[in-house]
Amino acid sequence: MLSIIQAAGWPIWPLVLCSVLALAIAIERAVSLRAVKVAPATLLDEAIAVTRNGPPTPEVVEQLEKSSALGEVLAGPLRAWRANPKMSLEDLHAAAEVTGRVVAHRLERYLSALATIASAAPLLGLLGTVIGMIEIFGSQGTGAVAGATNPLQLAHGISVALYNTAFGLIVAIPSLILWRYFRARVDEYVLTLEVAADRFVRHLDTWRKL
Repeated sequence: MLSIIQAAGWPIWPLVLCSVLALAIAIERAVSLRAVKVAPATLLDEAIAVTRNGPPTPEVVEQLEKSSALGEVLAGPLRAWRANPKMSLEDLHAAAEVTGRVVAHRLERYLSALATIASAAPLLGLLGTVIGMIEIFGSQGTGAVAGATNPLQLAHGISVALYNTAFGLIVAIPSLILWRYFRARVDEYVLTLEVAADRFVRHLDTWRKL
């Protein structure tokens, strides 16, 4: 691999940097978007059980908020409910929506960078191809002046062009696949958070009317 990178010339180094960044983002997102960190399966039922007898203590709310992304969304209307137990259903929904936007934005972290890498890598590969072609024509021009072509320089220019083109696609294709995968996963989580928040807010409103 090192010999290929050396043979490809300097245009391949931005692609190497893009590949490292894409791998780091993929690992970070894979860890951060685990279900246990975003939406634990039993957390909503536990939150409903805790609030059946009235507003919980601030310590319980803080523990819920720190447990996961879903816990943070549920803690938003819960804090509003503690501050004003007689607030309307619309106000509870608004509190959940504001917190949900913050959480959704955090779930999408680095995905735009991954999409940029997927879009830019083929262009960087194309840049390397153009530079390789320039070297090819440059070697031919030098050879014409000297009366003979330079086969070593010609072969080097062709290798630079092909290596960069291939490496650009090698970086872009997995990055695009990973971006689409994480994008779909975030959308699924956001829907889960919205449904859970709506159910929790209606539970709080029902208890408030008792």
